[in-house]
Amino acid sequence: MNALTDTIAALCLVFGLFFMFVGVIGVVRLPDTYLRLHAATKSTTLGLIGLLLAVAFHIGTGNVIAKVIATLVFALIAMPIGSHLLAKAAMRSGPRFWGQTIADEHGEDRVE
Repeated sequence: MNALTDTIAALCLVFGLFFMFVGVIGVVRLPDTYLRLHAATKSTTLGLIGLLLAVAFHIGTGNVIAKVIATLVFALIAMPIGSHLLAKAAMRSGPRFWGQTIADEHGEDRVE
């Protein structure tokens, strides 16, 4: 491996780990189920992209790159759909919105 691909792999790894860390903070600190779900989904998607790109740059074989691309395509399709279904299930089971939420598209607006 040359120094350039190792540097790019390290930067992608830091990028991915940063977003994973931000997601953890978001899940712990955000006030309601829906905001936490948003933080978890966005951060894992961006974190996974960074980590898989780091693997692709570090190993760099055609077989690994093909697997990384397939995994990214699957993740970019499955993660938003999964989070949407979780949000719909949460909406039906009834956890309350955060008190400062100003709009509920499935109910009445909460503008005060």
